Amino acid sequence: MKLKPRRGLSMPDPLVSLIDVVFFLLVFFMLVGRMDATAPFDVAPPISVLGEDLPTGGLTVSVGADGRMALDGVEFDKPALVARLAELHESQPDLLVRVNAHGGLRLSVLLPLVADIEAAGIGDVVLVVTPNPT
Repeated sequence: MKLKPRRGLSMPDPLVSLIDVVFFLLVFFMLVGRMDATAPFDVAPPISVLGEDLPTGGLTVSVGADGRMALDGVEFDKPALVARLAELHESQPDLLVRVNAHGGLRLSVLLPLVADIEAAGIGDVVLVVTPNPT
């Protein structure tokens, strides 16, 4: 007695190809699509100005890569620097402060310093930048 082997059920080829295409499209749109949240209002980032001369007068705050700070060449710690700027602002209400920070300085050091300078009452704070040589 000869028995015929049973043939297993196999998926038709067009259906397998369709599943592959759907997964490729899914991965493609996940990689290409924007995943960040958009603001519910208009946000226009600031535009840097290159080629203009820095305003004359005022004071220069220098910040090194290690976080050391100086005011017009005299080294201060941060609280003393901000206190000195507040004193100078009382006698010169239109005081301009330039912040010359090292390029490798972390923003977690620079931004609180600028906020403290503005909290001392100084409204004109200019960040010194170097244009890209290319």
